[in-house]
Amino acid sequence: MPTARVVEIVVPVAVRGIGDRSTPSGEHTVLRVHFTATDLVRTRVSDGADPLWETVLSLHRLQDRHPDPALPVRRRSGHGDGRGPLGMLLPLVPRRGYFPDFLTPPAAAAGVEPGLEALMSTPRTRLRAELTVLADRNPLPSWTRSLADGEPAALRRLARALRTYHHSTLGPLWPRVTRRAHTDRALRLHALWHGGAEAMLRTYGPAMRWRSPVLEVAYPVDRDLRLDGRGLLLVPSCFARSPVALADTALPPTLVYPARAPKADATKPAYQGLAPLLGHTRAAVLQALGGDPTTTELARRAGVSLSSASEHAAVLREAGLVASVRQSNAVRHVLTPLGSALLRENSPSGA
Repeated sequence: MPTARVVEIVVPVAVRGIGDRSTPSGEHTVLRVHFTATDLVRTRVSDGADPLWETVLSLHRLQDRHPDPALPVRRRSGHGDGRGPLGMLLPLVPRRGYFPDFLTPPAAAAGVEPGLEALMSTPRTRLRAELTVLADRNPLPSWTRSLADGEPAALRRLARALRTYHHSTLGPLWPRVTRRAHTDRALRLHALWHGGAEAMLRTYGPAMRWRSPVLEVAYPVDRDLRLDGRGLLLVPSCFARSPVALADTALPPTLVYPARAPKADATKPAYQGLAPLLGHTRAAVLQALGGDPTTTELARRAGVSLSSASEHAAVLREAGLVASVRQSNAVRHVLTPLGSALLRENSPSGA
């Protein structure tokens, strides 16, 4: 039996790293993610933005010297006393460096509430271990001791703080966040469908350069991650400064990366250029297809009836712009490479 080919991806994790981007001698350091052929097949892009990753990474941006102007809150003095959502969250998410993996459980891909349920079920041994790592680098307030002990009340308070901050701060921004993530996802899937995983990995330049069999990006410390057949989940993010991975290599391998930004501010709907060709409603349905929605979700996004959404999806499917797959009692619709290209080329942002 032939030996599986090993492919390496080198990725930066500025948020999760410790120290500077280079060694004292000035040599560049990297994270090497080792792939087998099976891992390449299992490399995938998430359905959209992850709400808890976006929540945590927005807390980083909130503490920047020049915070993201889109964030409608500002850091206040006295945050470390544990009062209010920011009071609980900012000590756990320093401006730079390590933050605990338990804040971003994989279950959050299904939504805020599934993610918070998973967070509240974190084993005490893991809570204590990850908070100890954090405390070694950033002094923690006394109230975090009950969190490290896994006290249910402390976990509920943390979940409530994350929920409140997410809904009040990111809630108004979420349509923009999801649109940008879906646009980025369409770009990556277009390359994946046409050329495979290695072609997709070439789309992450210039910050991450694919030099087969290695994707080279600077990282604060030298580190190796062996996927061992688990594959890699790529998650686009609006708030990531640079790519970031989980610190614990035993957890499901995940790389969160900055979603591709529009080239210019779009003041018109992305589908406006398609309206003369497809009609305004059908063009809007095509635009609403990011994230593989069901027919019900498609109707809600496009602002049309369920029957109308189904009819327009059928026409787009016949034209080769959409593919539909039945899952249980629902039908999901996904843009084909042709549909993605058509949207991208007719978008004012050029994204």
